[in-house]
Amino acid sequence: MRLQPRGGVGGSSQPNRGLVAVPVVLIVAITLADILAPQSIHLGPLLVVAPALTASFGGSRLTALIGALAVAALVAISVIRTSIFTSNHESQLIALMVICAFTVLFCRLRERHSAELRQVRSVAEAAQQVVLHPLPDRMGSLRIASAYRAATDQARIGGDLYAAVPTATGTRLLLGDVRGKGLPAIEESALVLGAFRSAAHREPELRALRTELDAIVGWSRCQPSKDCSDTEESFITAVLVDVPDDTPVIHVLNCGHPPPIRLHDGQAIVLAPRQYTTPLGMGLPEAPQGGVDTFPFEPGDTLVLYTDGVTEARDRAGCFYPLADRVLAWPNTATPEGIIDHLRVDLASFCGGNFADDAAAVVVRREPVTGDSAQPPDKTRQSARRPSLVHRSL
Repeated sequence: MRLQPRGGVGGSSQPNRGLVAVPVVLIVAITLADILAPQSIHLGPLLVVAPALTASFGGSRLTALIGALAVAALVAISVIRTSIFTSNHESQLIALMVICAFTVLFCRLRERHSAELRQVRSVAEAAQQVVLHPLPDRMGSLRIASAYRAATDQARIGGDLYAAVPTATGTRLLLGDVRGKGLPAIEESALVLGAFRSAAHREPELRALRTELDAIVGWSRCQPSKDCSDTEESFITAVLVDVPDDTPVIHVLNCGHPPPIRLHDGQAIVLAPRQYTTPLGMGLPEAPQGGVDTFPFEPGDTLVLYTDGVTEARDRAGCFYPLADRVLAWPNTATPEGIIDHLRVDLASFCGGNFADDAAAVVVRREPVTGDSAQPPDKTRQSARRPSLVHRSL
């Protein structure tokens, strides 16, 4: 999905070798045309097209080589036409060499910029693997797929976050959205994810888990190194989900986040809470009415978790993306991977690839228990720790 400059540092890349023939043919054609043309017609200045064209697909060395070939061709034209010492051809030679030199220089600068960009991308990819661990494709009785797209150009991570932690009795899921973008949002994402992974496996009740996460965010913002002006209006919406292994239900605590969608028997059911609880990091008491909601989650059901970057994506008419309606219209949505693949293509088509905010989605399906798939609990928990190597991008 991401475009990279063609041509490597110091030379052309393997796929571009066929294009080298184009400037060479131009040089030969212009040279022959100038030699056969009348004395009053000078086509030699057109040779500058060859190095300029080469710079669009080749590296600095290839551009310099084509430039030298163009200069040699102009010298050959001057010798054949016995006009090498005329002021006209001398000025043409000087102008061609100067233009070739500048073309090679700017091509070299482009290569250095491309190398820096590749390095930044590699660092961003490493940071994504550290902060947003790839979710396992299976965890207990669950099948999982996820996707992420950062709104910042060339970025791999942003303020959206998700995680899944196996426990002795089920699976804990977190999906959240940090208000804001850039490095502060990434820092808070890493903090919340680390706290969740550390606390979730101890299986505290979801309200207690939410209180612990909120306390850690608050503690972080009180550190002397923090700029309070950047954090006093920041908060994190999140949804915490507990999926027991032995009961066909899910427990959901919604901290001001878009409600999950349950796909059941051809229906998309929005799991809106009775009362939203306070988002993390706001420094406010927890909403007294905000509690844990329990919803059915039977074998074969699918749960779609998402951030507002998905549902607030707009088309050219300014309409929001109708996730619940679209997901029912997609064929081949029997697997989380199929839903994620459809969502990635459909969402990009809907908004024309213009994402105003980070977007993340996690799809979880409870697999029917059969004789072939049944495993002892300890083996099921162990298999959940082998993550999938595929990290999808919306």
